[in-house]
Amino acid sequence: MDTLATDFLNTFQDLDESQLLIKETVHKFVQNVFMPNITENFENAHFPKEIIKEMGKLGLLGSNLHGYGCAGLDEISYGLIMKELERGDSGLRSFASVQSSLAMYAIYAFGSEEQKKYFLPKMATGDTIGCFGLTEPDFGSDPAGMKTFAKKSGDSWVLNGSKTWITNAPIADIAIVWAQTDEGIRGFLVEKGTKGFSAPEIKNKLSLRASKTGSLFFDNCQIPNENLLEKTEGLKNALMCLNQARFGIVFGVLGAAEDCLNEAIHYTKERIMFKKPLASFQLIQRKLALMSTEIAKGNLVALQLAKLKQNKKVKPAQISMGKQNNVQIALDCARTTRDILGANGISGEYHCMRHMCNLESVYTYEGTNDIHLLIVGQHLTGIAAFE
Repeated sequence: MDTLATDFLNTFQDLDESQLLIKETVHKFVQNVFMPNITENFENAHFPKEIIKEMGKLGLLGSNLHGYGCAGLDEISYGLIMKELERGDSGLRSFASVQSSLAMYAIYAFGSEEQKKYFLPKMATGDTIGCFGLTEPDFGSDPAGMKTFAKKSGDSWVLNGSKTWITNAPIADIAIVWAQTDEGIRGFLVEKGTKGFSAPEIKNKLSLRASKTGSLFFDNCQIPNENLLEKTEGLKNALMCLNQARFGIVFGVLGAAEDCLNEAIHYTKERIMFKKPLASFQLIQRKLALMSTEIAKGNLVALQLAKLKQNKKVKPAQISMGKQNNVQIALDCARTTRDILGANGISGEYHCMRHMCNLESVYTYEGTNDIHLLIVGQHLTGIAAFE
């Protein structure tokens, strides 16, 4: 890995020994355990569940949460973990991000003490897998319009509705489900095996193929009152979870971008064209220099957001700016690398096309590119253009 190319401004030169060790450990894990089978797994739409408990042993699940068996790492360390996971594949980072920043964080922030003690330690080890049910077939960018409804019935709730495009859904043991109630939007813990609950896989994806995605269906599901996330009180709580995950994306996608740039540099130095290395041509060097420059800028954005988040000073609009900016950078780097590699760029032997396909989804999920720009626009003007 060429750190000069991918961290041209030495943004991360002051990492402490612990942070460096975390980065190196996750990098080795991804390269040695995950990457040998990624081409086959992507082609066969297979997520290697067998590595989940290994991730748990390394402390990668819920890593920036404190207590309950979680590692309690700082926000820079969490970001570096996401970056190394996505250097491997966006699907791998998506699994860890949903498990940690959506499912575990929702319980951590809004659950009862009993719920936290029961679920979080098992989720930290990877023995229990979670998913996060917010998006519905008719309500993506407008989650407040959700139709899923939970009606209080004695000492339980009756849940009806559906969610879609839910990462981890087909393999999850527990779903964090957001639903309308007579009291407003609340969060519920829906356990696998609950009568009337199903989570079928979404097939034929052309992106995030090494990741499991599904729908959630609820047909008169009876949810015990103790499975209500008691501290939830409106859509703002779900959006707080999304901000946690979006922060991880800010770092994560840079891993994919860096992998593409390294691939482009290596390829152009080895590829002979008109009797000299492809890297010797001005157009190629311009493309490489622009990619390195954009990644350097993205690193600065990520590090600053991590510092703000660590000090509890980060604003949702700042995370939106980072998510929108860095995903665009990563997608552009993947497309440029695919272009540089020519016909070879579409081969599974190389990584850029896989990264490009994955990043098309990351560009859209957890807030589309346009929605994040409008969130920043609202912060600048005080006017909500999407309402």
